[in-house]
Amino acid sequence: MTKAKRQARYIWLASGSVAMGLGIWAMHFIAMLAFHLSVPVTYDVAMVVISILPALAASAIALFIISRKGIGLKQNLHGALFMAIGIVSMHYTGMEAMMMAAEIQYDPVLWTLSAVVAFAASLAALYLLQYVSNHPDRPGIGWIKAGSAVGMGFAVSGMHYTGMAAATFHSHSDHIHPSTSAFNSTFLAYSIAIGMLILFAIVFLSMFIDRRFEHQFIKSERKFRSVIESANDAIVLSDKEGKIISWNRGAERIFGYREAEVLGEDLLLMITDRFKDSHQKAEIGKTAELEGLHKEGRVFPIELSLASWSEEGEVYFSSIIRDITERKQNEQKINEMVYRDSLTGLPNRLLFNDRLLTALHQAENSKQPVGVMFIDLDRFKNINDTLGHDAGDELLIEVAKRIKAAVGKTDTVSRQGGDEFILLLPDAASGELTKKAQRLLEVFSESVLIKNLELVITPSIGIAVYPADGRDLETLIKNADTAMYRVKEQGKNSFQFYDPSMNESVSKKMQIEIGLRKALERNEFKVVYQPQVEVHSGRLIGTEALLRWTNPGCGTVSPAEFIPIAEETGLILPIGEWVLHQACLQNKAWQNAGHPPMRVAVNISSRQFRQSNLVEKVRETLLRTELEPHYLELELTESIIQDSQHAIEKMHQLREMGIHLSIDDFGTGYSSLSYLKTFPINTLKIDQAFTRNIYTDPKDASLVDTIINMAHNLGLKVIAEGVETLEQLEFLQKKECHEAQGYYFSRPVSPEDLEIYLEQQAVEAVM
Repeated sequence: MTKAKRQARYIWLASGSVAMGLGIWAMHFIAMLAFHLSVPVTYDVAMVVISILPALAASAIALFIISRKGIGLKQNLHGALFMAIGIVSMHYTGMEAMMMAAEIQYDPVLWTLSAVVAFAASLAALYLLQYVSNHPDRPGIGWIKAGSAVGMGFAVSGMHYTGMAAATFHSHSDHIHPSTSAFNSTFLAYSIAIGMLILFAIVFLSMFIDRRFEHQFIKSERKFRSVIESANDAIVLSDKEGKIISWNRGAERIFGYREAEVLGEDLLLMITDRFKDSHQKAEIGKTAELEGLHKEGRVFPIELSLASWSEEGEVYFSSIIRDITERKQNEQKINEMVYRDSLTGLPNRLLFNDRLLTALHQAENSKQPVGVMFIDLDRFKNINDTLGHDAGDELLIEVAKRIKAAVGKTDTVSRQGGDEFILLLPDAASGELTKKAQRLLEVFSESVLIKNLELVITPSIGIAVYPADGRDLETLIKNADTAMYRVKEQGKNSFQFYDPSMNESVSKKMQIEIGLRKALERNEFKVVYQPQVEVHSGRLIGTEALLRWTNPGCGTVSPAEFIPIAEETGLILPIGEWVLHQACLQNKAWQNAGHPPMRVAVNISSRQFRQSNLVEKVRETLLRTELEPHYLELELTESIIQDSQHAIEKMHQLREMGIHLSIDDFGTGYSSLSYLKTFPINTLKIDQAFTRNIYTDPKDASLVDTIINMAHNLGLKVIAEGVETLEQLEFLQKKECHEAQGYYFSRPVSPEDLEIYLEQQAVEAVM
């Protein structure tokens, strides 16, 4: 009865009352039938039936009282009193059912004693029964149950025989003959005995079946509880009022409260005040991100999933809660990699471009000017070369702080790379731009203390204004860059607004463009190869094809100078096709010469990638050179992945051919990480800007470590560029980077020199 709920509880109460009441009555009545007098005795059926009612009522009341939770001595006394009244009433009503030629007289003392015996024995029995209910799993509880049963039996039988002893029977001459409503005593005794045995059999069978179901339920509940307790997440059950009814170990670990501390408490105790409304509005079956409140007052991010169920007309809720602190930290770290410069923490080019595009869109509607400032530090390379890269990095961090402090809160300061910074100044008229540029010059006039040396760094500032100097992102940045180079050419610490007459740099670009158009015809290009080695074994496993250009008039032209122009003019298409063909042809030649097969990596520019027939051109090149596709690797630049919708289908086509795909200069902040789960890439290339400083800059070391771990988790290979020292190599070996390339192994060399390199490796392998 204490475990059953609602309707089931009342069914057990009725069953227990009938079993107990009829048991008491049967003991009494059969004992009376066993009592023999000198005169014939029969029984009035109506009175016999009436005598049953007090026993049933008393049993029901006593069991109802004793089965309630939290009862004390007062409730026990009430239950015993009702039990005693029922027993006494049943006994003396049954005595009145006797039909005989005698009169019954009672001894007051023994009559009172019979009532006291019934009360005392009932109180003891009910107390033991309550103890059994409160301690069902205590060792030896069966003996206490037996004691309760014996006490109850003594209450009934003791009262009965004390009551019978109180009765005196006086015969008289009036003989009452049995009527049609009287029973023969022997028949009645056997009928009652058999009926009660059947009743008890039914009750005990019901209890046995219920116990079996209860046992199965307990087993299922224990299994369910073990699953809940083994979960790392917090699993909290609550009622419709939001009161906690279950609290697993995961919840203890996440929130710091023990189960005993929170049972019955409001579920909102673990939610911060500003998210309590959000929690109450959480939708069933959906996941919500909130803020959790630890017992010690610490606030941390959580993810909550809410479900509900109904049981016996009551609604309950289950909350599965996960501490997402680590996930949020990783997201923030990755977000910083994507949108922030790793050294200064400023927005990188990707974030700056996004903000500039937004500002241009708003300016188009509001007709307000937008300013772009391009800042380059004068003679920064001298400081870097003289004091070292760590001093240069320290200087860049200080410069970033000063620039940020000199502009407004709505302005964006971005580091583009190296010593170049670019500013976005929305809603800025030319007068306002002049004031900010002068403010920047003043800020830079203050010396900077680096390695106990007082340094004075000066900036060259170029300014372009929307819409006069350009209506799109690229034009504005290019013109601001052009204005900045004009300041540098003039050799003075100043700023300059863009003017269309600034064409000297344009002229130089035109010369390069003209030279590029003739370079292929004049055979001025050559392809050099830089070995790629396995980090742990040092074994050569691939090579990267790099383009070099020697112009008869200008001499050697840096790829950083002519590649952007080739990209801009479209000349990158024939040049890139030529490089791809040369690299595949050379790789096949090395294989034909008997050298072990390896992959050759070729850079593919964004303009090449946008060709509609790129896949066909690559397939055609492989067929002409007879190189198998899996010996070719295409390195994709950051600008390719900006148009993921366009790129993904083409990348899948290349991958299906067997060609390896890699992302070049990963981690520089130009690229979005969303392609990592979408694009079919094989390898990430860590930019040399990070590799160079892994032993001097903890941030670069942490960033390289993060990229390698992320690649491992995504099943991607990692190759580090710019490895120049043994210490850098040992760091990469420790972090389980797969491949590396750099001056530590070899500079980019001619095909003939690389063949010598291959032969040397073959000899070393034999030795």
